[in-house]
Amino acid sequence: MSRIKKAVIPAAGFGTRFLPATKAIPKEMLPIVDKPAIQYIVEEAIDAGIEEIIIVTSRNKKAIEDHFDRNHEIEQFLYEQNKIQLLNLLKDTVHSEIQYVRQRQALGLGHAVWCARKFIGDEPFAVLLGDVISVEGTSCLKQLIQTYEETKSSVIAVHPVDWADVSGYGVVSGKHVKNGLVNVERLVEKPKSDPPSNLAIIGRYILEPEIFPILERLSPGEGGELQLTDALQELIKHKELHACMFTGKTYDVGNKLGYLKATVELALEHDTLQKPFTEYLQQIASKRGGSLE
Repeated sequence: MSRIKKAVIPAAGFGTRFLPATKAIPKEMLPIVDKPAIQYIVEEAIDAGIEEIIIVTSRNKKAIEDHFDRNHEIEQFLYEQNKIQLLNLLKDTVHSEIQYVRQRQALGLGHAVWCARKFIGDEPFAVLLGDVISVEGTSCLKQLIQTYEETKSSVIAVHPVDWADVSGYGVVSGKHVKNGLVNVERLVEKPKSDPPSNLAIIGRYILEPEIFPILERLSPGEGGELQLTDALQELIKHKELHACMFTGKTYDVGNKLGYLKATVELALEHDTLQKPFTEYLQQIASKRGGSLE
């Protein structure tokens, strides 16, 4: 069985939920405290042992490439100012293992993954969506890789959500193999009625290369796009697919409330911000007649 060495990060979407901020700035570059969202994703991949990353971009996403490249002018300035800590932080963002491919039409997540087929070849690979960040304990991707090594099949990360929110996610149902592991029998993208479960796909996948010919012949689904969920439904007709219930903390930064939750909670864990920011929030709560306790 091949080790998971490659990862795809789709980053070609318009980010309409964050307009007008995303008119000129890629949504993946919106900062969460002091790092853009996509940097958390790249760090999760590298920490899980990924050696090569391809980011699927589109027009007006050059800022992503610039972020992970060197900036000699800023580096020189920081060096001359003896700001070594900031210089090291800057150098930590430079990753030579990242490559880029452009999705020339907004045809959905399935199409974005298909755009990376030549980079992936015939190896199993990871997919990490930038809408979800995992920053505590064992990362979501690490847990998926461990599950893949056990099941020797494609595996996706899921998490229970409120039934009222199910229509905003791809959901899965199937046979519970053991605690936290489901042999998937059905997947539905954003069910409008009668959802098969409240186990929502949370943006982390380990896929085998058999997914590419399925995506090649897939018809458009929800929203007129090529849905990865639909391709996985085709996959389970002849291959096993498992869903792993992620036990750690995640933040859905693809919507405003999730983004704000991530910003606040990560700021409360930040070395230099923790104390003053906690005091500030307590002052705000006090003025509003509440408490953070």
